[in-house]
Amino acid sequence: MQAIKNDVEIKGAFKQYGSNIVLNGINLGVKQGELLTLLGPSGCGKTTTLNLIAGFLEADEGDVYIKGKKVTKVPPFKRDLGMVFQTYSLFPHMTVYENLSFGLKLRKVAKPEQKKKIDRALELVKMSGLENRYPRELSGGQRQRVAISRALVVEPELLLLDEPLSNLDAKLRHELRAEIKRLQKEIGVTTIFVTHDQEEALSISDRVVVMNAGKIEQISSPTSIYNHPDTEFVFQFIGKSNSFEGKITSVDSRKISVQMENEITHVDVGNIMGTDRACKVGDEVKLYIRPEKICIAAAAENVSGLSLDLHKASITQLNYLGTSWEVAVSLLGKPLQILTPDFDSSWQAGSEVYVGWSPSDIMLIKK
Repeated sequence: MQAIKNDVEIKGAFKQYGSNIVLNGINLGVKQGELLTLLGPSGCGKTTTLNLIAGFLEADEGDVYIKGKKVTKVPPFKRDLGMVFQTYSLFPHMTVYENLSFGLKLRKVAKPEQKKKIDRALELVKMSGLENRYPRELSGGQRQRVAISRALVVEPELLLLDEPLSNLDAKLRHELRAEIKRLQKEIGVTTIFVTHDQEEALSISDRVVVMNAGKIEQISSPTSIYNHPDTEFVFQFIGKSNSFEGKITSVDSRKISVQMENEITHVDVGNIMGTDRACKVGDEVKLYIRPEKICIAAAAENVSGLSLDLHKASITQLNYLGTSWEVAVSLLGKPLQILTPDFDSSWQAGSEVYVGWSPSDIMLIKK
């Protein structure tokens, strides 16, 4: 008997509404026990993908497998999954205890066993002692904890979360996403999380699926998605970025030299994005770099650790962000955003500074 490699698989999923292609040949595998996040802008297909897995939608083409079993035609209530929505979807006329017991009753779990499971589920989300309250008597964060515990109490094979934190304030979102990550690791349930929030996706996930216009752009770990994007879209969508244009002047086994107007910068050969990664002299390219990867100092010798790729620039704006400074400079007549924890009291609008970066921090794509 062949071993099951993934808890969930989507094979060749295609979904179209009129002329609008929502999913365009999606192939996706979710490993056992992992927390995988579907991330992308509105309309990219992430919620549609989740609904295919849940059974709320059926693809025009393609199939869904859970635990190696084809479930394309299986209704949601027979797929053994728990689901959490952004709107909580609690029964307002039922207490917390009754909300949690609902799914257990449908599964014909005996009352003594129901109480054990409910007590455990409430303990996991730190809601013990509130089982007799109604949803209206709870805060937004508490209601979402109940929604999560209601999904977990039936001990599903698969947990699906659709933008579960989007209705909460920033502080509570931070707290609950940490709780979700802790719970998922403690229980070990395979989890698929949908969000449009990049920070949320990077902080909570084992792997991130970046989607765009019905297709998957990249599937990788959060660090790889951020530091080594496969495509221009991923680099621009995830985090902040600066871009330049230039022309390749030389290529060797380690570095690519690029002429940016009257200055040269260098890129490690492993930092090429896109499907065409064969670069040659004369190719026109675009360069991308993150604001926090750029060093800035009043004098060239103060740009620590970098002997290559120093450029003179002038400050156009300074913004204090609490833990860092956002410094806008003009380089080669174009704006460049820098994030730095350091600040020089001599800096002001119009100050001349030196900026620098490592060739390992520049990403390149052919135009």
